[in-house]
Amino acid sequence: MARKRKVKYSRLFILIILIVLIIGLSVLALGKFNSKKTTKKAKDIMEIKGYDYTLKENATDYYKKLFKELSDTLKSKNVDEEKYSDLVAKMFVADFFNLDNKYSKNDVGGVEFVYKNYQTDFEKYAMDAIYKSVESNVYGNRKQKLPVVDSVKTEKVKNEVFKYGDSSDENAYVYNFNITYKEDLDYQTNGSLVLIHNGKKIDVASMSEKSSS
Repeated sequence: MARKRKVKYSRLFILIILIVLIIGLSVLALGKFNSKKTTKKAKDIMEIKGYDYTLKENATDYYKKLFKELSDTLKSKNVDEEKYSDLVAKMFVADFFNLDNKYSKNDVGGVEFVYKNYQTDFEKYAMDAIYKSVESNVYGNRKQKLPVVDSVKTEKVKNEVFKYGDSSDENAYVYNFNITYKEDLDYQTNGSLVLIHNGKKIDVASMSEKSSS
């Protein structure tokens, strides 16, 4: 009798272990699935080599037009820095505030134009602010109305000294911007940017909801 009980308990113990393993593997698989679901991003279809700028497959026609202008500008032997900085300002704003083509709140636009050391904090800020209410559209069934940027107007205000960390840019660009949307959904329409020199690149270092004077 004792032997039969041992065999019975052994089988029960093995069955419990199998159940625990199955549950554990299921939870792990579900976690990976949800991770992919919330971090899905559009594929790159074009790249400006040497600058790490990429064009996404779901970019708007307006953004594609700006990307072509940027590509042509940066191909020149003597890059027109004024035009370059203006295009960076326009493209950053156009991508960041265009929420309709984003898959989820984690799919933050404009990040590639942000100074590298600030990118992580910038994404966190975006996900806690304007991107916070963006519903997932991984399966293309989102019904939420989100803003589509129709155009961006920029105005260079001045060049100024801008300090960041232990460094400073003696000739940083300050731009004001104005956004026109396809439909007014009561999102931000004005603001200002500070752009800094980073090697041969020009990066966004600061954004404000108020215009600069």
